[in-house]
Amino acid sequence: MRGCFVTRQHACGNWNTNFHTGHRPVFKTDGQTRLRHRQFTMATPPRPGHMICTLVFSFLFWQLFTAGPGCRILTHAAGGEWELLLKNVGITAMHMQLLHNDRVVIFDRTDFGESNISLPDGKCRNDPNDTVLSIDCTAHSVEYDVATNSIRALTVQTDVWCSSGAVMANGDLIQTGGYNDGERVARIFKPCSSCDWEEVPLGLAVRRWYATNHILPDNRQIVIGGRRQFNYEFYPKSDNARNAYSLPFLVETNDPKIENNLYPFVYLHTDGNLFIFANNRAILFDYSNNVVVKTFPTIPDGDPRCYPSTGSAVMLPLNLQEPSIEVDVLVCGGAPKGSFTQALKRNFVGALKTCARIKITDPSPEWVMETMPLARVMGDMTLLPNGDVLIINGASAGTAGWEYGRDPVLNPVLYKPDKPIGSRFEVLNPSTIPRMYHSSAILLRDGRVLVGGSNPHIYYNFTGVLYPTELRLEAFSPEYLDSGFSNLRPIIISPASQSNIGYGQDLTVRFSVTGKLNPDMVSVTMLAPSFTTHSFSMNQRLLVLKSGNVKNVEKSTFTISVTTPDSVNLAPLGYYILFVVHQGIPSEGIWVQIQ
Repeated sequence: MRGCFVTRQHACGNWNTNFHTGHRPVFKTDGQTRLRHRQFTMATPPRPGHMICTLVFSFLFWQLFTAGPGCRILTHAAGGEWELLLKNVGITAMHMQLLHNDRVVIFDRTDFGESNISLPDGKCRNDPNDTVLSIDCTAHSVEYDVATNSIRALTVQTDVWCSSGAVMANGDLIQTGGYNDGERVARIFKPCSSCDWEEVPLGLAVRRWYATNHILPDNRQIVIGGRRQFNYEFYPKSDNARNAYSLPFLVETNDPKIENNLYPFVYLHTDGNLFIFANNRAILFDYSNNVVVKTFPTIPDGDPRCYPSTGSAVMLPLNLQEPSIEVDVLVCGGAPKGSFTQALKRNFVGALKTCARIKITDPSPEWVMETMPLARVMGDMTLLPNGDVLIINGASAGTAGWEYGRDPVLNPVLYKPDKPIGSRFEVLNPSTIPRMYHSSAILLRDGRVLVGGSNPHIYYNFTGVLYPTELRLEAFSPEYLDSGFSNLRPIIISPASQSNIGYGQDLTVRFSVTGKLNPDMVSVTMLAPSFTTHSFSMNQRLLVLKSGNVKNVEKSTFTISVTTPDSVNLAPLGYYILFVVHQGIPSEGIWVQIQ
C-alpha cells in the first residue's frame, strides 16, 4: 500500500472535504438533500481518487506524494496513528459490534432513505410501514471483515434506529428494539460468513428506543429504559419473566421535555447487582428482586451526562490480582444543564470538561472530579488492552440530536487510571474527519480502534451542511502499536485462538518477546467486546487476571501461569479477547470462550 505520511502538522490535500460529494448524484425530496442510489456492492472497496499529500517536517522541507488506496496518515508516533480503511462502507456506522470471527456488524436505520450500498442479488426490502421507502433495494446493515478490509451487505427488515444489544454466550448478537415497526422486535445475528439478520416480532414486552442492554450472569440480557419506558425486561423470555418491571429511578432522573436519562450507563457489579447511572446520579440495583440496594451521591456539578446531554462512561479494569477487587466507574463529558433547550434555539453551549470517578465498592463512595484537557460531548470511551481508556469522537459544543452539535473534537485523549490525579490525561494526534452525532468506536483484536459514523441529519445528507453524512471507516492505532515497540510486543503462542476455558481454571499462556523481557511487567488481560452506539459501549469489560511468575522456557519464549475468573459475576459466560501485556505493550489478542 502506498501511503502519505505526515507529521502532527500535516496537510493532506482536501482531506477535510467529504469524499462522497461530487462522486454520486443527489436529488432533493421534501427540502432534504438525499443520496441517489448507485448500484454497487462493497466486496472490494472502491479506489479513492488520487490526492496530493504534503509532508511538513520540523526543518520546513516539503515533499509531495500521490496517495493510493487507504491513504495512511502517520502522525507523531507518540500520539498514535490514523489510517483510512475504506472510503465508503455504504451506511453510517451508528451501531457497531465485534464478533468472535473478527467481523464487525454495523447498522444505522431503515428510514434514512436509500443508502450507498445495494442488497445482494437484486434483493429488495418490502416494508409498507417504513416512513420513507416501502420498497428499498439498499442495505442498512453491513458486516465488516477486519482481515480482508471488505464489506458485505446485510438485510435488516424493520427499523433498528437508536437500538441496543449484546452478544450471548454462544456468540450470537442479540439486538433489541428500534423505531416504528422495529420498536418491539428482537433480532439475532449469528457469526458465520453467509449469515444474515433473523427477526423475532414482538420479542419485547414494550417498545424500546434509546434503551441499554447488559449480559447477566445467567446468560439472559436485561433491557433497561428507553424513551418513555421507565422499566426493564429480560431477553430471552421465560415463563416467570415475560413482562416489563417498573424502575422508578428512571422516572426520578427524567428531565421533563429533555429526558437526559436515555441510554443509561449500566454495569454488572462483582456482587451480581447492577450499577445504573442516569442523568447525574446512580443506584446499585438488585434486578432479581426489583430492589434498590444503594443510592449513590449525585455528581457534584449536577450536570447531566446521558442522552441527549451525552457524555460517556466506562467501568475501569477489574484487577483480579488484588485480594479485594475494587470497582471504579468513570463518567466523562456531557453537556451543562439547559444545553439541549439552548440548542433548540440554535445557541450551542460549550460541552463539559469534567470527568467524575467513583469507587462503588467503598462503604461510603463519593465522586471525585477530574478535568479533561478538552471539553467533549458525544464522545466514546474505549477500554484498551493495557487498561488505559481512549476518549474519542464528539463535539465541543451543543448536544446530541439533529443538528445540535458544533465544533468537532478531532483529538482523542488517553486516560491512564493508575496515575495520580492531575497526570492521567494525554492528548493524542487528531483525525481529519469530524465524528459527530451517530458516531461509534470499538476495539479490534489487533489493538486498533475502529472508528466510523457521524450523521446528524434526518436523512443521508452530503452537501450544503456543516457536517455531511460520513461513510468513511478509519482505524486509530494507539502508541503501543508503533513499530518502535515491536521488540517488546508479546506474541501469544498458546493457547490457540477460539479455545474454551472454565471458571477458576489454572491456565498456562506461552508467548514470545524478541527483545529483553521485564518479568515484573507482564500481565494478562481479558476483554469483553462492546455493543457501541450513542457514545456508550454496552457490556464493555476488562479483567486483569491473577497471575504467577514468568518463566523463560527457551530463547525469547516464556510462559506465565494465570487463573481465570472464578465467578460469572466477574465474567459472564461468553467470548472474550485475551491479551498478554508487557511494559504496557499488548500482544495481538486471541479469542477465548469462558463456559
